[in-house]
Amino acid sequence: MNTIFHNFRINAPANKVFEAISDPKHLINWWPLKCSGKAAPGETYNFNFTDQYDWYGQVTTCEPNQAFYIKMTKADQDWDPTTFGFDLESGSEGVDVSFWHKDWPDVNQHFKIASFCWAILLQGLKNYVERGEIVPFEKRS
Repeated sequence: MNTIFHNFRINAPANKVFEAISDPKHLINWWPLKCSGKAAPGETYNFNFTDQYDWYGQVTTCEPNQAFYIKMTKADQDWDPTTFGFDLESGSEGVDVSFWHKDWPDVNQHFKIASFCWAILLQGLKNYVERGEIVPFEKRS
């Protein structure tokens, strides 16, 4: 299985970063068009990008201000076996974020596009948390 990795720093308190990666009202400002779910182990999230891309995942790990992981349960063929997560480490100058998206069956075109898109979206997360910047959904990659 294959994994996407991205590490970066967000200059903000851990609770603000954690809210942005786990609270649907914040997720929609940098990732999906619509979102619902509750940040607790076993809970289901709905990530709606379009009617065609209306995906679901289950929270496998939720440690406030430290870690948040979701196992995809209904997506497309490449995403279904995957789990993505955020590990947060607070420091004096912000939060070091270790993002990963694991268990991709192949390093195919979709894997490569997802890796690139995650990089852009995670930059959007950083800009959202640090500066309140929201990129309209239509302009997100």
